Amino acid sequence: MDGSRPLALVTGASSGIGYELAALFAEHGYDLVVNAEDERLEHAAQRLRETGVEVRAVRADLRSPDGVDHLVAALTGLAVDVAALNAGVGQGGAFVDTDLADDQSVIDLNVTSTVRLAKPLLRDMVARGVGRLMFTSSVAATMPGSFQSVYNASKSFVQSFAQALQEEVGDTGVTVTSFMPGPTETDFFRRAGMTDTKVGTMPKDDPAQVARQAFDAVMKGRGKLVTGSAKTKAQGVADKVLPDRVKAAVHRRMAEPGTARDARDTQDARDADR
Repeated sequence: MDGSRPLALVTGASSGIGYELAALFAEHGYDLVVNAEDERLEHAAQRLRETGVEVRAVRADLRSPDGVDHLVAALTGLAVDVAALNAGVGQGGAFVDTDLADDQSVIDLNVTSTVRLAKPLLRDMVARGVGRLMFTSSVAATMPGSFQSVYNASKSFVQSFAQALQEEVGDTGVTVTSFMPGPTETDFFRRAGMTDTKVGTMPKDDPAQVARQAFDAVMKGRGKLVTGSAKTKAQGVADKVLPDRVKAAVHRRMAEPGTARDARDTQDARDADR
């Protein structure tokens, strides 16, 4: 990468929102450093190379300090113009039932790796007086996550962290953007063990739409944005006024194991009455 084109870093780029973000940067003439921990990364990178930009694929598990260090080392000598810290993972189920190791994995990826990556990236951008840092937050950040307690809390951290950084670097030439998708058609719910929940089986937003809105927001230097469908945006508005106890109860009806069966039973009953 010779610096003739701007450079974007995208984590969690092998599929879903991350891949769609990387594709948009490539479409707009950015060279790419893409990261994920799974074997699909190289296939994604090859597809992105077909657009004519240079793509460096760095396979690393950001849940571990060694994985973060490996990615940071791969950026040595490169000036990152836009960094999309998108990698994240969830865990469904009652907190008393989930494995502590799985809960810790959510924290390690969503919280710890975000901080460890943001530090060197933001320092470099501030030193250069230019750059864009973007975080994939979630509408989950705005509500207590009954049966997703650690995940929602992790996204609350990301949201607060991003907004604090916005204030700190506001006069440096660097912008910080957090975007907040709702349920999106990705591997998230399968990996989180939530295929037996209402939210896991309901229709979801298009990751390409989410990525397009997020891309536009970061290019305009916006601070935060709820991304996705009109339904998701309406949820974001409602979450500003509903009491936390109400939001927690609503979240339970969406995320508690077995709610997918409850939803099917309700629909079957409605169909039988027609």
